[in-house]
Amino acid sequence: MRSLTGMHLSMSPMKLVFILLGSLIVLFIFVPLFKMMFSSSPASLLDTLGEGEVAASILLTLYAALLATVIGFLLGIPLAYLLARHEFPGKRLVEGLIDLPIVVPHSAVGIALLFVFGQRFFFGKVFHAMGIDFVGEVAGIVIAMLFVSVPFLINAAKEGFKKVDVRLEKVARSLGASPWQSFRRVTLPLARGSILSGTVMMWARGISEFGAVLILTYNPMIAPILVYERFETFGLDYALPVAAVLVLVCLVIFVTLRAIAHRWEAK
Repeated sequence: MRSLTGMHLSMSPMKLVFILLGSLIVLFIFVPLFKMMFSSSPASLLDTLGEGEVAASILLTLYAALLATVIGFLLGIPLAYLLARHEFPGKRLVEGLIDLPIVVPHSAVGIALLFVFGQRFFFGKVFHAMGIDFVGEVAGIVIAMLFVSVPFLINAAKEGFKKVDVRLEKVARSLGASPWQSFRRVTLPLARGSILSGTVMMWARGISEFGAVLILTYNPMIAPILVYERFETFGLDYALPVAAVLVLVCLVIFVTLRAIAHRWEAK
């Protein structure tokens, strides 16, 4: 007991320092957002939200990010499971490639995607023949958001799968379940909290994307590009209400989804 008490006392100065340093970074994040959101009156925010261009850009942003997240979920969850459960040649390379979109400048991402999905290039021509174009289209917004945000989902799902005891899958298999049934009824439900957290982060990261979308699809405008366009054209006062509305909308949805994910993780 004495040793524990002594440790507690000796840790107290460190804890105070950590609280101070942590508070500084929290304030660094909170103060600019708080000041921006409350620099415009509620009437101004409502008027801004009522503008057709603003409402359309926010809805487009949410829709494109959601579509990118659905595609990322369908393609990324199987890969996350393979990375969590199996060793194979080139696994470390695959994991490195998955993390690459996080570190590559996103304007460069836009250029890279343009060289693959532009109409002058092979995949662009193939999709064009199918009636799907990416440059200047919603599809371009979706693939830009997908590229930069899918690592968040894959990595979170991979860690969630790793936390599931593989013996539970083996028990299910021994009771007659197929590999698919074992995955769907045992592994997926037990990892659902991590998967949902990664899904929320992917969706949120997609909403905030700017550079890659700017290269591929300036119009139709998503909300981050609309904020930039109004700032460049009319100045800070004109861009501020749009930015505040976007942050408020995203904050409400993000906090709600994170609360749901936390509740699922706690079960």
